[in-house]
Amino acid sequence: MYQYQTLTTHIEDRVCTLTLSRPDQLNAFTVEMAHELIDFFGRASNDDSIGAIVVTGAGRAFCAGMDLSENGSPFGLDESLAPTIDDVRERGEDPEILDGVRDTGGRVTLAIFDCTKPVIAAINGPAVGIGATMTLAMDIRLASDRARIGFVFGKLGIVPEACSSWFLPRIVGIQQALEWVYTADIFDAQEALTGRLVKAVYTPDELLPAARALALRIISNRSPVATALARQMLYRNAAAEHPRTAHEVDSIAMFYTSLGDGKEGVASFREKREPAFTGKASAMPDFYPWW
Repeated sequence: MYQYQTLTTHIEDRVCTLTLSRPDQLNAFTVEMAHELIDFFGRASNDDSIGAIVVTGAGRAFCAGMDLSENGSPFGLDESLAPTIDDVRERGEDPEILDGVRDTGGRVTLAIFDCTKPVIAAINGPAVGIGATMTLAMDIRLASDRARIGFVFGKLGIVPEACSSWFLPRIVGIQQALEWVYTADIFDAQEALTGRLVKAVYTPDELLPAARALALRIISNRSPVATALARQMLYRNAAAEHPRTAHEVDSIAMFYTSLGDGKEGVASFREKREPAFTGKASAMPDFYPWW
């Protein structure tokens, strides 16, 4: 069902393992990979055979960053343009701006952010540049003890991308985010753990089984609709200016989930049995999306 040139997919027990698959190039990121990742996360939202997604890399790397061996602009930019911030804001979906100006890494992380399924990063090796920043839009990051991570943009004279200036401080705090971005150092899995970028560190053989086990804990006996709503509520309401915003969304989400899978959840609790939820993330309540 999912046929790509730079990615492979495998679905088992509703856990989809998405593998970045350019192992001879250390899974270096290309515009083609960006387009395929955007397509996958958009389609996965409506694929009820997928409950959660684990993202990893083929071979010894997770993703070695942008493939700088590409001819022309490796970032896919149209250097004949002179865009303004208003062009990006107001004409962001215009093909000229979409393909020639907008950051491809950011388009990928926005697709991950908008996905209705939980996403776990299994960082199996080097993850630098976009290889690091793409994981920030994923919900939980696990790392192999062979992982090496770096926000190396300063060494190239460019800025952090892929919406990382929004995600990274929220995950690790502003002080740690600034240090890693300023120094552009490549650090090991233990430093990533100490800095709270990753949840846990495993041996290479333990990493994928641990990621799959976590994914199964997240989706087993859980309502896909409630999970999808909770994912967006936590991300979006955490950035709201006032808790009233969260209250408004909580109210409408509680109302409709209690009429749907909530009835089965209450019944299963009373009857002391496992729930049999029937809701589907491909059929969200009418108020979704609320933003």
